[in-house]
Amino acid sequence: MRIIGGTLRSRKIPFAVDAGVRPTPDRVRETLFNWLQPVIQGARCLDLYSGSGALSFEALSRGGAAVVMVDEDLRVIQQLQKNADLLHANHVQIEWSDALEFLLRKAQPFDVVFLDPPFRDDILGECCQRIERYGWLAPKAWIYLETDERRKMTDLPDNWEIIQHKSAGQVAYHLAMRVAPENVNI
Repeated sequence: MRIIGGTLRSRKIPFAVDAGVRPTPDRVRETLFNWLQPVIQGARCLDLYSGSGALSFEALSRGGAAVVMVDEDLRVIQQLQKNADLLHANHVQIEWSDALEFLLRKAQPFDVVFLDPPFRDDILGECCQRIERYGWLAPKAWIYLETDERRKMTDLPDNWEIIQHKSAGQVAYHLAMRVAPENVNI
């Protein structure tokens, strides 16, 4: 896998193939970071279900201030740490945890959240609800959601608005914007 933009552009990093990791394709990442271009500089990012780390390392490469990467597979965590070391990524925190359990910890607000859970698990809705309910988002935050093309986006918090949507093959990807709760009825 290669980083496609920013200061780490063209750097190749390995990922844990044996852990069933499915990196976000280059063209999807390019579109996503075009969408995020006005807000990624200086953003604090949370990457739940980090997998290959493609989204996290791309965010750092493009000016993200810090990234917290979460994954439950030890092989993935070990590879993410090696890649962070290889790239001299100093503003990375790597957490070995189930994402839903991680969201029960004391929250810190993030500007950008990447959500790309395994398609076979039906946990995206619960994950979104916990992120909102437990204070993981800055007042105006951006949430990237990657899903199976057949999945309907019906279980998002009421104050999240899908502002971008595309699909590539069997993958649908969305960018949601959070409206601060004091401005909407939840």
